[in-house]
Amino acid sequence: MSKLGIKKGDKVVIIGGGFAGLQLARTLSKGDLKVILVDKQNHHQFQPLFYQVATGRLEPSSISFPFRKIFQKSKVVDFRMADIVKIDPKEKKLMTTYDRSISYDHLIIATGCKTNFFGNNEMSENTFSMKTTQESINIRNKILFSFEKEIFARVEDKQAFMNIVIVGAGPTGVELSGAFAELKRNVLPKDYHNIDFSKFNIILLEGSKNTLNNMSEESRIASKAYLEEMGVIVKTETLIKSYDGNVAVLNNGETIPTKNVIWAAGVTGNIIEGLEEQDVLKNRYIVDRYNKLKRFDNIYALGDVAYMETPDYPHGHPQVANVAINQGKTLGKNILKSMKKDNFDLVEYEYNDMGMMATIGKNKAVVELPFLKFKGLFAWYVWMFLHLMLILSVRNKLVIFFNWAWSYLTHDTSLRLITFIDYKKEKVTNS
Repeated sequence: MSKLGIKKGDKVVIIGGGFAGLQLARTLSKGDLKVILVDKQNHHQFQPLFYQVATGRLEPSSISFPFRKIFQKSKVVDFRMADIVKIDPKEKKLMTTYDRSISYDHLIIATGCKTNFFGNNEMSENTFSMKTTQESINIRNKILFSFEKEIFARVEDKQAFMNIVIVGAGPTGVELSGAFAELKRNVLPKDYHNIDFSKFNIILLEGSKNTLNNMSEESRIASKAYLEEMGVIVKTETLIKSYDGNVAVLNNGETIPTKNVIWAAGVTGNIIEGLEEQDVLKNRYIVDRYNKLKRFDNIYALGDVAYMETPDYPHGHPQVANVAINQGKTLGKNILKSMKKDNFDLVEYEYNDMGMMATIGKNKAVVELPFLKFKGLFAWYVWMFLHLMLILSVRNKLVIFFNWAWSYLTHDTSLRLITFIDYKKEKVTNS
């Protein structure tokens, strides 16, 4: 028996194929185990580039990787497409929406995050979020379809189709705003000759005083200056009070007619029913330095859904991809080595912050490394290179690079398809 209680031939079930779950599964594929990866999607989603799908720069297939393709040569890892609704730790099984169960010897929860609407049901019903590939496609469909509808709209209704409100000025909100601004300047006027795009407004709302509030003062100032230079209306210290699908009311009393509000204001952990309240803090599972839930010997949590206190991070780690990837690697290596050596000392996880970055537009980005901060053209190149390196397959790297190069040289893309609309019982399909 190993120190982690995992022995050869045990059935290890991983819930979630995001950065953490996928990294762990790939590491454990080298061991003598039976690994089941469970996800409600059949593919891994590269979330940092969702905004490029939403703005028609990349096809969804460029940043989506089918699990069965990833593990088609593995004799250790198998995949189950299912939505887990409950954990039964006593019986050591998972209940799915299909009313079927999946048994396990050891369970790793890597369910990631979902959009946090802070209890506001009106926002969850009427705004768009961007946490899955499908949600990104929905945004692309809805925004493009808005321009088609604007052509037929009554004069008094036209402006509502021409206002896009983005709530939250973190990396997602900033990158999305910049991408829409470039569409407005370089692409849309060539497609829609009878629309006056001087009336097309991208409005970015942020409750704090700054854009990119988690970055340095230099990056905050630069990102806001870039956005305003590109024509984005940035409103800081401003909250959206209500939105009924037609009019957004701000906390300063201002009203904005709009059919398109995108919510990028926060995330919260995907908690599954079945464990106790004492296992959860701030909507994340409480784990020790080895990502194990403290009340269980056979249940672990990774990435965004794990709450781990360490000397450097006494209030938990940031919910970013680097944490998830490295927690998956560390746990996987601990499991494999402890299966082989009874006297193996487990490696405690600690986050090594490699920095932050965000791109705002062509030749415009901010990068913060541990000992260096820079912005502009070189930062933009660094951002592109590092994101390309994280893409799984060589084929997809080449496809994305070609799309970026084509867009850079031509100031255009060819991916503006309206494939399907389902918004408030309104449906549109390709003809």
